Amino acid sequence: MKKLLLCILTFAMLCGTALFAQDMTGTWQGTLQIPNNSQGLRTVLKITKASDGTLKGNFYSIDQGAQAIPASAITLQGSTFSYAISMIDGKYEGKLSADANTVTGNWSQGPNPLPLVLTRATKATEWAIPEPPPKLPPMAADADPEFEVATIKPSKPDQQGKGFMVKGREFDTINTSLIDLITFAYGVHPKQIVGAPDWANIDKYDLTAKPDGQGQPNDKQWKTMIQKLLTERFKLTFHHDKKELSVYTLVVAKTGSKINKSEGDPNGLPSLFFHGLGDLPGRNATMADFCGVMQTAVLDRPVVDQTGLAGRYDFNLKWTPDESQFGGLGIKVPPPSDKPDAPPNLYQAIQEQMGLKLDPVKAPADVLIIDKIEKPSAN
Repeated sequence: MKKLLLCILTFAMLCGTALFAQDMTGTWQGTLQIPNNSQGLRTVLKITKASDGTLKGNFYSIDQGAQAIPASAITLQGSTFSYAISMIDGKYEGKLSADANTVTGNWSQGPNPLPLVLTRATKATEWAIPEPPPKLPPMAADADPEFEVATIKPSKPDQQGKGFMVKGREFDTINTSLIDLITFAYGVHPKQIVGAPDWANIDKYDLTAKPDGQGQPNDKQWKTMIQKLLTERFKLTFHHDKKELSVYTLVVAKTGSKINKSEGDPNGLPSLFFHGLGDLPGRNATMADFCGVMQTAVLDRPVVDQTGLAGRYDFNLKWTPDESQFGGLGIKVPPPSDKPDAPPNLYQAIQEQMGLKLDPVKAPADVLIIDKIEKPSAN
């Protein structure tokens, strides 16, 4: 009798787990507890079931916008519930309650996990998802835009770091030098700019600009507008030459590429924003985009794409930086961590996580020889 009862209980537990998996569909919501933020951030996970029985869903951080971000994995093993959002390199893991209505766990998107309790929402209790802003139609591919209005102001003396941002039809930079603007506009490393005065690298500016015409500019059109701004406001003229430089070539490793083709808009903007030193998720990015970020922000020399990989890709790159890196952002890197679970160095990480390889070589490289340059004209 005891053996029969034990078998019945075991069967009931297994059935319960299966029911939990079915019951996970629906809307789950909870407030992410942020240090020094008493209100926190409201998160929502809407789960459905695919035709093959697997769970899929969309994640929303509704206090930060209305964009739905697809979950890359949702699992329930016993009472352990987890999901991952590869697009923002985030993951969650928690324990499902006995009534299958609450999950208590932690959200991780960096070194310090944050507590997050998810509750199954009903029609009456679920939070409203904000309406997303209307998507702008793309600017005509043959358009040759320029900035209709552009404001250039000296940055605050105590401003740290630097940044380039696109917000709809507005282009902003923070704490950027003229050299930074040239490297962005022409896709070169600072070592490929010859003959610039010292102030071009020392003086920092904040730029806010809006284009003429209609529609959302693509990456090439934004850079064209910056080039025109450099000519008009900084009186920049230069000519090209060749010079042998120490460079890195980016090639596919012997193991083969490990990055995934992006499902993003092939004409859209890439997303390459650091989540911290040595933490770079890339979305909808070409290899040229990746090389550009590496050479302008991380490495001390130009990076040349020789992968032969066309199209756009998604990836997550995590490494432990050393003191030779991030000079392009004006950041002093702390000593490498000696923790056993610390990420590998950059060169090993690129090979292991992306299936690519950085090779240091000397090669003829294009350089921009500055003929004329002036401090910016008044707004």
